[in-house]
Amino acid sequence: MACSIVQFCYFQDLQAARDFLFPHLREENPSGAVRRDPSKSTNWEDDGWGAWEETEAQEPEEEGNTCKTQKTSWLQDCVLSLSPTNDLMVIAREQKAVFLVPKWKYSDKGKEEMQFAVGWSGSLNVEEGEFVTSALCIPLASQKRSSTGRPDWTCIVVGFTSGYVRFYTENGVLLLAQLLNEDAVLQLKCRTYEIPRHPGVTEQNEELSILYPAAIVTIDGFSLFQSLRACRNQVAKAAASGNENVQPPPLAYKKWGLQDIDTIIDHASVGIMTLSPFDQMKTASNIGGFNAAIKNSPPAMSQYITVGSNPFTGFFYALEGSTQPLLSHVALAVASKLTSALFNAASGWLGWKSKHEEEAVQKQKPKVEPATPLAVRFGLPDSRRHGESICLSPCNTLAAVTDDFGRVVLLDVARGIAIRMWKGYRGAQIGWIQIVEDLHERVPEKVDFSPFGNTQGPSRVAQFLVIYAPRRGILEVWNTQQGPRVGAFNVGKHCRLLYPGYKIMGLNNITSQSWQPQTYQICLVDPLSGSVKTVNVPFHLALSDKKSERAKDMHLVKKLAALLKTKSPNLDLVETEIKELILDIKYPATKKQALESILASKRLPFSCLRNITQTLMDTLKNQELESVDEGLLQFCANKLRLLHLYESVSQLNSVDFHSDTPFSDDDLAVLLRLDENELLKLQALLEKYKQENFRTNVRFSDDKDGVLPIKTFLEYLEYEKDVLNIRKISEEEYVALGSFFFWKCLHGESSTEDMCHTLESAGLSPQLLLSLLLSVWLSKEKDILDKPQSVCCLHTMLSLLSKMKVAIDETWDSQSVSPWWQQMRTACIQSENNGAALLSAHVGHSVAAQISNNMTEKKFSQTVLGADSEALTDSWEALSLDTEYWKLLLKQLEDCLILQTLLHSKGNTQTSRVSSLQAEPLPRLSVKKLLEGGKGGIADSVAKWIFKQDFSPEILRLANKQRDVKNPEEPKEGINRGFLEVSEVEMDLGAIPDLLHLAYEQFPCSLELDVLHAHCCWEYVVQWNKDPEEARFFVRSIEHLKHILNAHIQNGIALMMWNTFLVKRFSAATYLMDKVGKAPKDRLCRRDVGMSDTAMTSFLGSCLDLLQTLMEADVSRDEMQVPVLDTEDAWLSVEGPISIVELALEQKHIHYPLVEHHSILCSILYAVMRFSLKSVKPLALFDSKGKNAFFKDLTSIQLLPSGEMDPNFISARQQFLLKVVSAAVQAQHSVRKDKDPSEEATAAPFGKDQDWPVLAVDLAHHLQVSEDVVRRHYVGELYNYGVDHLAEEAILQVHDKEVLASQLLVLTGQRLAHTLLHTQTKEGMELLARLSPTLCTWLKAMDPQDLQNTEVPIATTAKLVNKVIELLPEKHGQYSLALHLIEAVEAISIPSS
Repeated sequence: MACSIVQFCYFQDLQAARDFLFPHLREENPSGAVRRDPSKSTNWEDDGWGAWEETEAQEPEEEGNTCKTQKTSWLQDCVLSLSPTNDLMVIAREQKAVFLVPKWKYSDKGKEEMQFAVGWSGSLNVEEGEFVTSALCIPLASQKRSSTGRPDWTCIVVGFTSGYVRFYTENGVLLLAQLLNEDAVLQLKCRTYEIPRHPGVTEQNEELSILYPAAIVTIDGFSLFQSLRACRNQVAKAAASGNENVQPPPLAYKKWGLQDIDTIIDHASVGIMTLSPFDQMKTASNIGGFNAAIKNSPPAMSQYITVGSNPFTGFFYALEGSTQPLLSHVALAVASKLTSALFNAASGWLGWKSKHEEEAVQKQKPKVEPATPLAVRFGLPDSRRHGESICLSPCNTLAAVTDDFGRVVLLDVARGIAIRMWKGYRGAQIGWIQIVEDLHERVPEKVDFSPFGNTQGPSRVAQFLVIYAPRRGILEVWNTQQGPRVGAFNVGKHCRLLYPGYKIMGLNNITSQSWQPQTYQICLVDPLSGSVKTVNVPFHLALSDKKSERAKDMHLVKKLAALLKTKSPNLDLVETEIKELILDIKYPATKKQALESILASKRLPFSCLRNITQTLMDTLKNQELESVDEGLLQFCANKLRLLHLYESVSQLNSVDFHSDTPFSDDDLAVLLRLDENELLKLQALLEKYKQENFRTNVRFSDDKDGVLPIKTFLEYLEYEKDVLNIRKISEEEYVALGSFFFWKCLHGESSTEDMCHTLESAGLSPQLLLSLLLSVWLSKEKDILDKPQSVCCLHTMLSLLSKMKVAIDETWDSQSVSPWWQQMRTACIQSENNGAALLSAHVGHSVAAQISNNMTEKKFSQTVLGADSEALTDSWEALSLDTEYWKLLLKQLEDCLILQTLLHSKGNTQTSRVSSLQAEPLPRLSVKKLLEGGKGGIADSVAKWIFKQDFSPEILRLANKQRDVKNPEEPKEGINRGFLEVSEVEMDLGAIPDLLHLAYEQFPCSLELDVLHAHCCWEYVVQWNKDPEEARFFVRSIEHLKHILNAHIQNGIALMMWNTFLVKRFSAATYLMDKVGKAPKDRLCRRDVGMSDTAMTSFLGSCLDLLQTLMEADVSRDEMQVPVLDTEDAWLSVEGPISIVELALEQKHIHYPLVEHHSILCSILYAVMRFSLKSVKPLALFDSKGKNAFFKDLTSIQLLPSGEMDPNFISARQQFLLKVVSAAVQAQHSVRKDKDPSEEATAAPFGKDQDWPVLAVDLAHHLQVSEDVVRRHYVGELYNYGVDHLAEEAILQVHDKEVLASQLLVLTGQRLAHTLLHTQTKEGMELLARLSPTLCTWLKAMDPQDLQNTEVPIATTAKLVNKVIELLPEKHGQYSLALHLIEAVEAISIPSS
């Protein structure tokens, strides 16, 4: 055991604290090694952040090098203090401070650790221009009797350049402010109560000492403790009620003016000391000469030591009772306006003075009492040396001083002399560690009668000096007073060493005995790694090498470790040397440590380990009983027993043992108590399971099952009171240990009986052996399924284990559950290797039946003794509760096996793209998982598999049809053809239809088609929600929704989908499109809705399908009964979450008009996105009632628009619908020459496109727009694009054909105008001359630019004119014009023919 440095805490966000204290060091992307949690934001105070803006940036030339240095060494420029109980840390600079508190959190690796997080931050200054110079965190003891030793709270004491000393709570609330001297506070130090180690040591009082440039103020600890408690209570009461005002007791302090010294930098208050008579006479002679008189009792004095210059160290002695303590009136912090947010807010209602009076009072500084002069008695004069710091040792006998020459000087406090000096420690930081000896670690030696040789003697105390040299980045531990360096660590150049030098304030000689608070004597803060470390020093390092048996032992242990690492060809020589070393070690604990390291060695062979342990055991037995450590003797005996067990098992495994008994299927059937059909069914199931589960498994030839190194074996097992137990090891290690014992036996290569006897005699319980056996069997599934003979071996092994003592209780009754068999069933239930579990359950059932029959036969034969009784046959089975449990388990395992086989089957997918979500592997199933998965667990697991394979709902329907074919005359070709048709498009299904069919038969209730479609629908929408870009998932979800036959389930699932996943995105899409007034661009869609523009188009289309399905389901549900959800008998005990279908059936009825209202909006949005329409604000098409009803719960009754709509709304709606129709016809019939054929595929992404003209007419009906207007516009657009044959069909839908004829007349004119006027041919000019002047004038007025398709044949146009004549009444004003057009068309068509 050597010195060690241990990390015990980390900083959660130290860089944020640095940025707050040093605003100019902030950077945009911090790249330091400091641990930082981005998800946590620190709650900085507003006034603190404001200070950043106030800081002016320096010139880059000045800042260049200093800024880079400051980024790493910034902690050296701060005032730093850590509570000795590690519950608070303060980092302060100038006027700002950050209070850090520890919290238990999980690290990145998942390990729980303590992290310092920001508890409070802000500015501490009250007066203008004052800075923080020193700080202390003092934990205060709890006054409650039930306290466990933790401090009640921690007070932060801060000294300022203004001379003020202020006291704060952990939350930054100012409790108390004192001005005891008008100079700047240089240093704050504290002393708390310590129980005197022996009667000769003077009991020290608690105190807080404050150093000023020419004075020391000491505040009595008891007085301070009472005042702080009173102030804290006052603050709590003031915050609660606002009118309490209890005056706290005054502070008692002493103030000494230090004289005859040039400068003071640091100080140490040693406390009260009493001189011995000799020292008293010596001092009196020095001061008053040889005639000086002395008092009978030596006076008590308080000793102070200062460091600075002239003298380098000064020693001051203040006689007790020479001056009365001063009383300070405590100025309550709550009466002044401070930085605390609480009291800024509270000042108005706490009932104090008005603002002007208050400011006047604050400007008057409190009266400062004069100091009592105190001259330096003597010092260490060194005019060139300047002291920098002093650190008093824990037992107040030594002090370490640093100076500007890079020296560390060790002082004897009582004698006032320097006793040791270290060189080369410029800028050193120092601290102390006091270690108390552990009495139990002493060497038991009979010859040593000294008090230290007796384990009941007093504990010795050792002090070590810790020096941190920042320039070298090294931390050293030195033995004092004249001892060597006992430890050194490289820690970095930017750390801070913290040594509080005190513990908890408020304890006394009674309470401190019962309390054992966890305190840290010394801490090292490393800003680069963001950690806080402490130093552990073993007591034995304080002992000199000559006297320390421990040091010798440690040397032997190091020598042994080096020997174990060397590669030596002569193992006998190494063994002899190891034996000598371990026998030379004296300490039992060290001897045990040495033996552990030998047994953990990988290089030593088994024989070597056994011989060394045996030698040590023999040596211990030969010693006298009194001098032998019982723990070591027991440890050796246990290890020796383990070595013998390892040897026995290894020998049994190495013997060439083969059973010659042939093994057939008939034997297996008898063994498992199955008939021929049952066995064939079992074998067929396992064969399918093997094919689907072990396709891709690769087994390497160098896998050595049943081999375990001795080192690992010893790590796994331990003896506890003659019982052999297995330690807490991982599942893989557990299997490895089981393989070592049983693998050869399961393969028939080792004697099962001998192995069981060996393990039983070693002290392993049957329950433990059963657990090991099952872990091997269940984990080596592939090997077991490949070798059926292993079933016979398992049967034999299980029979032997069951016959062991305490395996099956003799008093076990057949009507109760046997714990032995329950253990085996539990292992099978939990196993995810269903094939091996099913086989082991069959074996367990067989052995249990055999044992049960034997026991019943015994009882039966005893009852009918002497009578002719028919022998019980093997096929007969005694009825017991266990038998029923076995049958239930076998059914559950068979179901689970079939389901697992299905879930591992794969179709040969032909689709080019597979989502990463579909690539995630499915978890393996176990009976336990299915029992805990709730009623929908089975359907849910199949739905996950369907999602992964991306099967269409049609495949599920066809597989279900195959199940429903009960008529043998009905051919199956149609179904098979259906499978082929689906698979041709999607994938090669292979054995999947058969497996699906088998699963349907096994789970007729859980995999009922509606239930399965509901789970698939939900699974697809859940996965779509994870990645909304995968629009095809949502489309597939809607397909499954439409395949649900029962309207109650369909309604519930659709409503849940809408509320859970869709309504938020749908509302976001609506508001976005309404804001931009057109189809938004990709960037905006991603920002507001979380998906691309193409995905959003598909999303809106699917939403429309869902809302329409929801309305259809609402209509149908009244005609249907609510389905009854059954569960298979084997799975009645399922527990877990409520199933999706059950939740769906609990949903309320929807409000049909509200869903229809949303459907209209969805259609509008879909049209805008589908055709990229512009100048459309969807919500502007609705009045205020309509807008308010959107995105409300679909089951609620909302006030919807009714009656006549404002004509402005109707006009806007009509304009929109005509736009949609035009865009739809354009998208379908545009004959642009530059069109790419691939655009056909992208025109309607993800599924079949809507019939937009029909949808537009339907929308017109709901939006109070004339449907005939929309139909006429559709006909006109079709003729416009030259699709006359479709237009003629569409005309049949139009009611007002007269208006339509007028519109078509204009279109005919445009076509003729293009033919005659715009082609500019000679024939055209001649024809134009022949036409009547009226017709010419009318044609010239036409604008053919509006025509989308000008390539229409004249014969088609002739048909159109005839159609117009047919539609127009003869009395119509344009009828004559139409007749002229007929003539013109005929004239044109004659020359062309």
